[in-house]
Amino acid sequence: MMMSVFKQIVLLLSTISLLSYGSVVQAAGDPVKGKAKAAACAGCHGADGNSQAPNFPKLSGQYADYIVKQVNDFLHNKRSDPIMSGMAATAGSAADLADIAAFFASQKTMRGTPVKSAKAARGKIIQLKGDSARGVYACVHCHGKNGKGASKTNPFFPVIGGQHKTYLVKMLKDFKLKKRTNDPAGMMAAVAMKMSDADIDAVAEYLSGL
Repeated sequence: MMMSVFKQIVLLLSTISLLSYGSVVQAAGDPVKGKAKAAACAGCHGADGNSQAPNFPKLSGQYADYIVKQVNDFLHNKRSDPIMSGMAATAGSAADLADIAAFFASQKTMRGTPVKSAKAARGKIIQLKGDSARGVYACVHCHGKNGKGASKTNPFFPVIGGQHKTYLVKMLKDFKLKKRTNDPAGMMAAVAMKMSDADIDAVAEYLSGL
């Protein structure tokens, strides 16, 4: 089972350069213009993308292409959320969205407070090594050693290090239960389905402290 997940990852990575190129050639957003346009996002995500409520994700330092993809997925019903599904329509034109995404991407990359606990220690193992016996693929391969993402030029692998634990737990469980299905090639679902709730809690605790 581990090999099947690995093959999915490899297949996706083999096409990532082509898909990334498609995002790169789009007009780059203007972070200066985006600051004013992002005002509507501040209520949930914070003025600089550092949300205070743990159920709303931090956007500070998140990759612009990832933000654009997620908003478009909400807009086109590829991803669902009681709040964002409606808010996505207020982002404006493609240029407006690019500006907003560029603004949040330009902010200092999200950081958490390191957690020293047995649970976080277990989460670190999952993040860096996975669990081959149960087919749990290590997060590091796509999200980087510190959870800061794999590449700024693709919309697939977001910054997760320093993200709110509550949000990370919800997303992993949504992937596991297939409530969220906008991951490329079902990669995240394939990994999350092999994780126990204890695994999810542990890796989220560790990642939130990076």
